[in-house]
Amino acid sequence: MCGRTSCHLPRDVLTRACAYRDRQGRQRLPAWRDPEKYCPSYNRSPQSRSPVLLSRLHFDKEADSSERVIAPMRWGLVPSWFKEDDPSKLQFNTTNCRSDTIMEKRSFKSADGTESREKVWDDWRLLTMAGIFDCWEPPEGGEVLYSYTIITVDACKRLSDIHHRMPAILDGDEAVSKWLDFGEVSAQEAMKLIHPTENITFHPVSPVVNNSRNNTPECLAPVDLVVKKEPKPSGSSQKMLQWLATKSPKKEEPKTPQQEESGVPRWSSQFLQHSPLPRKRGGAGLLQRWLKREEEEPAAKRAHSQ
Repeated sequence: MCGRTSCHLPRDVLTRACAYRDRQGRQRLPAWRDPEKYCPSYNRSPQSRSPVLLSRLHFDKEADSSERVIAPMRWGLVPSWFKEDDPSKLQFNTTNCRSDTIMEKRSFKSADGTESREKVWDDWRLLTMAGIFDCWEPPEGGEVLYSYTIITVDACKRLSDIHHRMPAILDGDEAVSKWLDFGEVSAQEAMKLIHPTENITFHPVSPVVNNSRNNTPECLAPVDLVVKKEPKPSGSSQKMLQWLATKSPKKEEPKTPQQEESGVPRWSSQFLQHSPLPRKRGGAGLLQRWLKREEEEPAAKRAHSQ
């Protein structure tokens, strides 16, 4: 269902956007885990790394469960029980998980905790989406992999014409706090926060977002579905058009006396009078001159012989 997200904020800006109040009511900023793995992007696709907000208690057993951490994780959950040596060999899609089967599917039942995923536009607040994550260790040893999946619910009325599912959005700081604080809030209570919401704004975007290599603001810019843009000619097409413009100029039509300056047309037969070109000598004229010459030459010869 959800195949693209965006988080293009610089790390320090994202940190301030995730400010929260701990259990004592103090204003806090979340700490970072593996901050060098975070890379801002306008166009995130599955298997890329995204920032995940979660309780610090997952990493530090001495921490308070209300304290928060931001950790870049792989989008597409790899369960801890997966025995292959390559996560890409996982033969089922774990990019999203349905809220109504999250407690039944084997891939998600073993997930270690909760997370809150976000997406940002301009000065709007973060779009926090609920999810779960897990930690996978390669069978032969090596660096552990943290990965997550986004929980989906039935689409709200405004989105139902686009898709029958939508991300589970945690609407407000209180909902985010309850979802993350697994030390104080049970899983059953947390699941009550998962439901469709109408408090969302959306707009169509350009097809450039379909290619995950495109990473520009154009991926988020609103587009008009009614107005169709003229397709831009390719480089080879532009060269051909330039060649046609320079090498093949339009031939001017020969001027014919079909129309006077006054613009009144006249019949072409009115102009067939005397040709300005010299008249070609036809075969009949040559024959007549030759016969005349033959008649004159014998008389002259007879006078000379006498």
